[in-house]
Amino acid sequence: MTTLPISDGIPSWFAVYTASNHEKRVAQHLQMKEIETFLPLYGVTKRWKNRTTVKVELPLFAGYVFARIKPTESARVLGVPMVYSIVGNGRSFAPLPDAEIETLRAGLLGRQAHPFPYVKAGNRVRIRSGALAGMAGVVVRTYGSLTVVLTVEMIQKSIAVHVEADELESCSPCMPLSA
Repeated sequence: MTTLPISDGIPSWFAVYTASNHEKRVAQHLQMKEIETFLPLYGVTKRWKNRTTVKVELPLFAGYVFARIKPTESARVLGVPMVYSIVGNGRSFAPLPDAEIETLRAGLLGRQAHPFPYVKAGNRVRIRSGALAGMAGVVVRTYGSLTVVLTVEMIQKSIAVHVEADELESCSPCMPLSA
């Protein structure tokens, strides 16, 4: 886990670790405190025991909400119900690269994405065109389509995004966008 230099006066993005299934509620509480949040969601159809089907939106990164705060404002975040911690290295909170969050935020608009198990091995590629340009990931083929698994190393979570082959370029080793 690499940490970025922290400036007390400039807000940075942090991964906020929450209680399971409480991400939306935590994001609402943070927004009520006028804290900028990012909670990417994906749609899934659930079938209940009574055979009714419902489309629900679930967090793309289960257990995490991204919040943009100054490090000195951490108490405002930690005071929110169902917030366990802010991701860090044990001694201090670790900010996420602004570019990584902004690229995810812009790139997920209009794309289908779903959670994917955290992976370290596989064919490394960089997305060279489109809204997610510059992000590096692992190629996986699922159900005949091409999928790239993008990872946020800081929280050890991954998502899978459907892409076209001509949007990719090979890289070995891929340097993270923040490097």
